[in-house]
Amino acid sequence: MPRPRQKFLDQNTSYDQTLSVDEIRASILEKPRIEWPTVWVVILCYVCFALATTAIASVSLPIAVLLLSLTVTLHSSLQHEVIHGHPLPSQNLSAALVFPAIGLLIPYERFRDLHLAHHKDAHLTDPYDDPETQYLDPAVWNRLGTPLQTVLNWNASLLGRMFIGPFLSQFVFMRNDWRMIRAGSASVRRAWLLHLLGIVPVVFWLMTVGSMPLWAYALSAYLGMAILRIRTFLEHQAHEHAGGRTVIIEDRGPLAFLFLNNNFHAVHHIKPGTAWYDLPKLYADNKENYLERNLGYSYPSYKTVMAQYLFRAKEPVAHPHYK
Repeated sequence: MPRPRQKFLDQNTSYDQTLSVDEIRASILEKPRIEWPTVWVVILCYVCFALATTAIASVSLPIAVLLLSLTVTLHSSLQHEVIHGHPLPSQNLSAALVFPAIGLLIPYERFRDLHLAHHKDAHLTDPYDDPETQYLDPAVWNRLGTPLQTVLNWNASLLGRMFIGPFLSQFVFMRNDWRMIRAGSASVRRAWLLHLLGIVPVVFWLMTVGSMPLWAYALSAYLGMAILRIRTFLEHQAHEHAGGRTVIIEDRGPLAFLFLNNNFHAVHHIKPGTAWYDLPKLYADNKENYLERNLGYSYPSYKTVMAQYLFRAKEPVAHPHYK
């Protein structure tokens, strides 16, 4: 949706990422070495996928669904790593590592293109120019009916974001992509065709080797996206200055691993080419600097985030600084 006029833009950001999307792409394209920690996580991801859909599903379907949900979350995090130039010297080979669409819902190439556009920090949280924003133009919000506003207000809490967030996001995402395909977008059409090809080996595995019913697999894919919403829930906030829009969550537990340390999100935005396993040390060695640059937007853990926002919204859906 095109913005009606220029309303929300902070050019006075201290971040490194005041670059065009093409410049961001060029900065992460080719790396000189294999990043083995990430390769081992890729292997772990597919081992968990295989176990969850075969042996474990035969013994306990609930445990299999839980493991597969966590695997879908991890796979999405690995796709994010590939988008940023990891783990192989060749981007094509790296993309091949995450080609099987085990998460079912989001085409990799659409994720890549939208996410790189999202890394334009001057536009973060903008209702029109940030493709990953959860905020609406206040004028749009005011035109919505009470039932839809009620649903979106629930989606602004962490529990709502996990429960209905994947459905709402997928509906809007597919609606917009369908409109772009009908308008003649070759890149969007290609992304979805490749995505369908990526689903083929997953379905073939389930039909020939797997023991998990298709409905259980679909449930696992949805739950995986729900877990991912814990990370995305507050990684960006509405703030008048770009530096204050990106969070740091000093978590080092299981969720941090599932998210491949993307909870150090301000560090990732400042240094988008840094591998996931280097982010915690990079932050620890320069903690005061990063907290100064993101204007102190931080939380000690995901436990703190859940305690504060599981049942209540952190911010309104209508962008508070978009006038």
